[in-house]
Amino acid sequence: MQEVSSHTARASSSARSGSNAENEFLAFTLGKEEYGVEILKVQEIRGFDNVTKIANAPDYLKGVVNLRGTIVPIIDMRIKFNLGKPTYDEFTVVIVLNISNRIMGIVVDSVSDVTTLTPEQIRPAPEMGSALKTDYLIGLGTVNDRMLILVDIEKLMGSADMGLTDSLVY
Repeated sequence: MQEVSSHTARASSSARSGSNAENEFLAFTLGKEEYGVEILKVQEIRGFDNVTKIANAPDYLKGVVNLRGTIVPIIDMRIKFNLGKPTYDEFTVVIVLNISNRIMGIVVDSVSDVTTLTPEQIRPAPEMGSALKTDYLIGLGTVNDRMLILVDIEKLMGSADMGLTDSLVY
């Protein structure tokens, strides 16, 4: 895996204090949609490279890589979210996450920027009934004409169907 850039998540004193706190999200694309994950969960961003495949793993689990001595599972978010056949090019990156003291990577089409959102800019995810599971969504972040689908990556990776983190209580 080639390193594109390294990001050390920095804690903002206002990140979790008070209702007027701003939150920072790393924006990434999957197809034509933009998504966001909390920047404090991001360890680094790397170029996509070969992975070691694991037998009988679900399709979305591309395999594992050795990242400085740590074996890291790599999940392709396009496959996980059923967004068509993934293509890998020079813009494809792996976002390395630290979730519940577990390191894992997610493959995305590209990373655009870090976006700061106030609570007023985050709208709840629409209720879809049983047709679509949305409990892993924080909501929809809006900045001018731009909309980010905000993913609670800890809840998604800790879900029973993923099984990548220890049992989490919500």
